[in-house]
Amino acid sequence: MTRRDRRPASKNTESTVPAATTAAALHEAAVRHFSAGQYLEAQLCCRQALERDADNAETLHLIGLIALQARQYDHAVEWISRAIRQQPKVDYLTSLGTALQRQGRRNDALLTFDKAVQLKPDDAGLWRNLGSALADAGRLSEAALSFQHALKLDPCLWDAAFQAGFLLHHEGRSEEALGLFKLHEKMPPESNLALQMRALAMYIEGRFEQGLADITRAWERDPANAGLCNQLGVFLQRLHREAEALPWFDRALALQPGFVGALRNKAFALTNLHRFDEALSVHDEIKALDPDDEKTDFDASLVELLIGNFEAGFARREARSKLAGFAHFDFSQVRWLGNDSIAGKTILVVNDEGFGDLIQFARYIPMLAALGARVILLVEDPAVSLLSGMAGVAEVLPKSAGSLPDFDLYCPVCSLPLAFDTRLETIPASLPYLPSPDVERVQTWEDRLGPRERLRVGLVWSGNPKHFNDHNRSIPLKLLVPLLDVDATFVSLQKDPRASDAAILRERPEIIDLTSGFVDFAETAALISCLDIVIAVDTSIAHLAGALGRPTWILLPHTPDWRWLTNRDDTPWYPSVRLFRQDETRDYGSVIARVRSELMATTAVPSSD
Repeated sequence: MTRRDRRPASKNTESTVPAATTAAALHEAAVRHFSAGQYLEAQLCCRQALERDADNAETLHLIGLIALQARQYDHAVEWISRAIRQQPKVDYLTSLGTALQRQGRRNDALLTFDKAVQLKPDDAGLWRNLGSALADAGRLSEAALSFQHALKLDPCLWDAAFQAGFLLHHEGRSEEALGLFKLHEKMPPESNLALQMRALAMYIEGRFEQGLADITRAWERDPANAGLCNQLGVFLQRLHREAEALPWFDRALALQPGFVGALRNKAFALTNLHRFDEALSVHDEIKALDPDDEKTDFDASLVELLIGNFEAGFARREARSKLAGFAHFDFSQVRWLGNDSIAGKTILVVNDEGFGDLIQFARYIPMLAALGARVILLVEDPAVSLLSGMAGVAEVLPKSAGSLPDFDLYCPVCSLPLAFDTRLETIPASLPYLPSPDVERVQTWEDRLGPRERLRVGLVWSGNPKHFNDHNRSIPLKLLVPLLDVDATFVSLQKDPRASDAAILRERPEIIDLTSGFVDFAETAALISCLDIVIAVDTSIAHLAGALGRPTWILLPHTPDWRWLTNRDDTPWYPSVRLFRQDETRDYGSVIARVRSELMATTAVPSSD
């Protein structure tokens, strides 16, 4: 703004701008106007003060705050940076970091807040600011540590406790998060933050209806809070009320355009409503906001794969290698994804996800050998004996071994479908592709089971309780009780049952439980070979039974894991598998009823074994 530009503005406000003459007096007048919300008058006083003292750090900072208040972030950064060049005070750095954050310059904001912490490391508020900047930059583990350190310096910094708890829960460290959310008990009970913390504690404890009531109360007191709208939608989503959740995500986005968390939740809700094209469009919105967002690529890949678009799905799923919570490898050798010849070379195939993934994609290993490669397999210890006799495998190593032999290339197990350009119609599905279980092991289990007088049915009802989708795919054993009056012998394949399920097992002697004899997957495979049918939820045991070519019935949620596709009761991955899906009601009771009906019909047919 030139002197000529300033004169009319001064003339229009001369009744509100005091006739101060010194820079100090003009600065004090600017402070009074700023405190009263009279930002134009404050700006005029600052400019007049700077005409008298152009390098006054306090005035430069104040006019930067005025620009920040007006959302003129470029001007705010310029003015506050000038103040810092005169005097690098912590308060100025904090203001600059805030302006940079709002400008979208995440890394610059992070560096600024970090410098402030270095200048005053015992200030809890500065550590909170650093945590916020780290979270914005996607460095969530470090952000949680910063928030926790802030709380250590000031145990009453409740918002730091809330943020740390939120991040820990996001990382799957729910028990630690619960401890922080429980701090709501020390807070004023009716404060909005206390309501949010109590709601999230209930979320972790599975008390979703109660948590929804608290988060709704918090929103009613602050309806313009985009974060509360988003959280309210999450609670509805967790209660399988996705259609009700969607408007809340939209409301959050109307209040805060570009709110990535709300966009992710909206995409997830649309996927669960089987509105897949819309879900993919939302993922595209997120990518437009941040082209480097690998999580969005991964999330979108699951939708693409679920609808059978393997070309895009497997390619985008490679983003997992850059995400927290997935395996990362620092091998100096080249990662092979099918582009180069491997004839005459040694390739290390390493398991990078769960046991179910390992078993499902082990089918590709003989195909590697057929390309002329020497294949070394690196897997978790319980899978070593299962895969040791597999065709095409030169050596199977446990991950506990430590050192590795020489190899030329490596490929994660879950990248093998991409490497072989897999499409629905090209899935290698010749069964069984796992080695036949050891004859002596099988006979040992036959002897333990006794004479084969009735149909033998294996049961698996839950998976890893830490799996992000466990609440959808695992069921309590009590839901399977209606099956037990069918004329069959029921055998538990459930390793480490949960406390409530273990109690039912003790009360139901008609379920034979020999799982204490499981030492590895080879042992489980031997027992499965003695059974006529395996009935399982979506776990590694379902994959094991399918890969052995055993008749397997899998109980699936309404929106299953990608590999089971949609709207079909068979799977191209395992020809011996039948799928029993929830309908829109998300009720497993009707699924169990269908299974029971099919099982009763099957018991009328003599076993072929």
